[in-house]
Amino acid sequence: MITRDADAFFAAALACPADFGPPTARAAFLVSPEGFGRAEESARDNRYMAAAAAFDPDLAMREHRALQRRMSTVLPTVCFAGDPATPDAVFPNNVFATVDGRAIIGRMRHPVRQAEASRADIRGFLRDVLRHREIDLSTQPHPCELTGSLVIDRARGLGFCGLSERCDEAGARLMHEAFGLRATLLFDLAPGEYHGNVVLAVLAGRAALVCPQGFADPTVGDAIAGFYGAAGFRLDAAAKAAFVANAIALSPASVWMSAAAGAALPAPVRAGLEAAGFVVETVPLAAVEAAGGSLRCCVAEIY
Repeated sequence: MITRDADAFFAAALACPADFGPPTARAAFLVSPEGFGRAEESARDNRYMAAAAAFDPDLAMREHRALQRRMSTVLPTVCFAGDPATPDAVFPNNVFATVDGRAIIGRMRHPVRQAEASRADIRGFLRDVLRHREIDLSTQPHPCELTGSLVIDRARGLGFCGLSERCDEAGARLMHEAFGLRATLLFDLAPGEYHGNVVLAVLAGRAALVCPQGFADPTVGDAIAGFYGAAGFRLDAAAKAAFVANAIALSPASVWMSAAAGAALPAPVRAGLEAAGFVVETVPLAAVEAAGGSLRCCVAEIY
């Protein structure tokens, strides 16, 4: 099922057991910020991106190395070299994703990011080293920026897809099929929002961080939070701006976000996450966040 009808989606979702697959990834990879800078094409529809003068490539590189070191204490974490020709390639989760022996290559909206999909080293790693079957969506015309636009409950096989310039309905259908999801809910993002994973995080199938203001229809965000019961946490605009919802469960017991997001995390939400069995881990990423994304955007998951 893929639908805009929230009532129909949640009726189906309630019948989906948590047996679709592992709730968190077994490994991850990053792409380092060589040539890190403001990509003017990407800035056209990413209001979170800082002005060019605010970019600090050296600090971004140090932060990124620290992120890899920290992540490596939880799961194997590979890092590929960046390319100055793709200055915001530090967010590979928009381009590459995996599920159950399949590697999916997304179709980016902007040419500066479309170049990332042609990397032979990353494709070769996924195809020839991990032996994942490649599903290449990068050459078809519909934007589908993978787990930037599509937030997945990996335990249940549910998708929550935010539509914007970065993902249209046809692109969402292609992703739904490529991931083999049981049900996907389509919704429009609020004006000025570009990716679903800035306004929503599903954490190991047990909890959700939701910014209803980031949805064109905030009641859809409220419904998603309600689906996760006491562990569906609603966030305000300030928390959204600090990338609190751009978080990821790197293990069933830990939720990771940037230091700025952690500082903006409301105390009741932190307590709720702890009650749900999560330790909140934070990593300084202020320089990386100048590019308009945060910790979750940096992480390409390997299942």
